[in-house]
Amino acid sequence: MTDHKPITVEVLDENFELSLDDLCQACAVCAELIIAMVEEGMIEPCGASPSDWRFTGPTLRRVEITLRLQRDLHLNLPGAALAVDLLDEIEYLRERLRILDKDLLP
Repeated sequence: MTDHKPITVEVLDENFELSLDDLCQACAVCAELIIAMVEEGMIEPCGASPSDWRFTGPTLRRVEITLRLQRDLHLNLPGAALAVDLLDEIEYLRERLRILDKDLLP
C-alpha cells in the first residue's frame, strides 16, 4: 500500500476568496489542473481570465474532495466531477430530509 500525505480541509465560508495561485498553493496542485476543473465545469471562478479568477471557500473543499477521489479511487477528472456532483446531491437531499423530519415530528 502506498503512503499518502493526508489532505486537511479547513471549512471556509462563501465570502473567503482565493486567487488561482492561492488555490493552487493551498491544494498543492498546478494551475493547469485547476483550469481543467474550470473547463470541466466542476468549479466556477469569478473573473474573466485566470489572472483575474477568484474562488470561494467552498471551492477549496470541492477541489480537495476531487483530489482525494482521484488519489484513492483512481478516477479521471470527468469521473471525479460526477462523483462530487452526486455527493453534493446526497448532501442536499439529506438536509431536505432532516428539515422535513423536523417539521413532521412532534
